[in-house]
Amino acid sequence: MPSEIEWKLAELGAVINPPETAKLYAPLQEKEPYQGIKVTRDLKYGPDDRHALDVFVSEQAASVPRPVLVFVHGGAFTGGNRRGPDNSPFYDNIGLFAARNGIVAVNITYRLAPQHQWPAGAEDVGAAVRWVVANVASHGGDPARVVLMGHSAGAVHAATYVANPKFHGPRGVGLVGAILVSGLYDFSKFEPGPPEKAYFGEDDAKRTEGSTVALLPETKVRLMVVYGELDPPYFVEQAKLMGATLCKVNRCSSLLRLPKHSHMSEVYAINTPDKSLSDPVLVFVKGGR
Repeated sequence: MPSEIEWKLAELGAVINPPETAKLYAPLQEKEPYQGIKVTRDLKYGPDDRHALDVFVSEQAASVPRPVLVFVHGGAFTGGNRRGPDNSPFYDNIGLFAARNGIVAVNITYRLAPQHQWPAGAEDVGAAVRWVVANVASHGGDPARVVLMGHSAGAVHAATYVANPKFHGPRGVGLVGAILVSGLYDFSKFEPGPPEKAYFGEDDAKRTEGSTVALLPETKVRLMVVYGELDPPYFVEQAKLMGATLCKVNRCSSLLRLPKHSHMSEVYAINTPDKSLSDPVLVFVKGGR
């Protein structure tokens, strides 16, 4: 991490501040047109306007099908997109990083609360995964080597999908791994705020059903749980809780702490010289963890 960014992140503190964090990392990111990368945008995986995805593939020839990374953005359940306005580099940066490292990348959007409440996010992730398994071979990807990566609310949706077989298709989960970045896994451990109420409503039973801490250790899917040192405290607590739960079933290595990083910097830094998260992601997707 560049020292000037480290200082500014420390000044911002343990908060979620996308605009100010984006200012720090946008100058480090690539701008379109992206050299050597083919981007196919706005492919549909379902009937809703937000059932859409972009595919990133290196134009370099490959002798074998490439592994696949599916990214699910955050946005407090009520906002966010696979690509920001005004030519924002986020979250193209994740697709570009993956494609430049021999991976087919898929960035998705999904329906938002409060119009679409739980379990709409998990349902949409499932529909997108099924689209990828059915179609990624035509983009040079290996449908048997798909890894799902979610950030913040996207990590909640990804965790819910992985943990609950009722959201899987007839052929199963369709994944070999899942990377959960700064997610929430037990909604009984903190007082729900506006984002949680928007997605789950006022029904405590829905938040209980949406908690995945007891279910994720049972999955055979490889897991990596990530959090930033400067994540808001309840995100840190949730990651540690998930890590401790995984430890009980001998999966302790699944927890990764990112020193000096915040809730947004951890993903905004991907595809820059700061490889705090991108290097572990690369190893995980390619099967080394």
